[in-house]
Amino acid sequence: MKFGLYLRNMGPQSTRETVLQCAQHADEAGIDDLWVADHIAIHPEHSEGSGGRYLDPLATLAFLAGTTSRINIGPGVLVLPYRPALVTAKWIATIQELCGGRLLFGAGVGWMDSEFRIVGEKRSRRGRVTDETLAYLLACFADDEMETNGERFLFLPRPTRPPIYIGGTAQFALDRVVRFAEGWMPMQIGPDELKPQIDRLNEQMHEAGKPAPQIAPMVSLDLNEPGQSADKLNAYSQAGATRMYYAWRYADAKEFMHAVDVLVTQVRPRLD
Repeated sequence: MKFGLYLRNMGPQSTRETVLQCAQHADEAGIDDLWVADHIAIHPEHSEGSGGRYLDPLATLAFLAGTTSRINIGPGVLVLPYRPALVTAKWIATIQELCGGRLLFGAGVGWMDSEFRIVGEKRSRRGRVTDETLAYLLACFADDEMETNGERFLFLPRPTRPPIYIGGTAQFALDRVVRFAEGWMPMQIGPDELKPQIDRLNEQMHEAGKPAPQIAPMVSLDLNEPGQSADKLNAYSQAGATRMYYAWRYADAKEFMHAVDVLVTQVRPRLD
């Protein structure tokens, strides 16, 4: 079982110093993954908890690529309709190159109506645009030469493609995993509810001739009760999860680092 944390690239915790302290402590402590969020234009009505302050996820990951050494990093998830496909592919290839192959690529369709209006993309097109971007991304990582708008170009550097994790809980998301990805990132779903969906996804992947997917749910934990937290993570593992990540609103780097230490020294040793 792999275990990761959400690194707050939003709100007052998104200063250079706090991001750096948190990321490096998690890296040194042995946490497996760090994930960051994607919002690029927050309406004032949706700014509670962040104040509307968000670091761009791709720029943040590029920063983490150069300031960590072993931990996996990724967007959890990148909203693909917000950005042109070629620009996204270039960012992903660059980060993967600079981090030495540690990128995990979480991708999704997005949900916030106001943000779609701000970026000038129709929310009704989000599924189609996401599929087109994923197909384009796969093509970019398959060959040094690409063609776009009738013009050939070199897609270089072309490192090993990062594994793709699709966000969302609808059947459309599971279908997208089968078509394009290696993993699934469901949010806010308990282990009992998760298991039948994992079983269904495994069947779909098998029918498509693809290996069993990685399953990476977001989990909520009470680290004041390490035993209960371990029991909860074990329940997710028994349901079929292969890597999990914990997201919470920590106040500062000190609180984040304390959580890391509890997870590594008190929770992880109790996992099956």
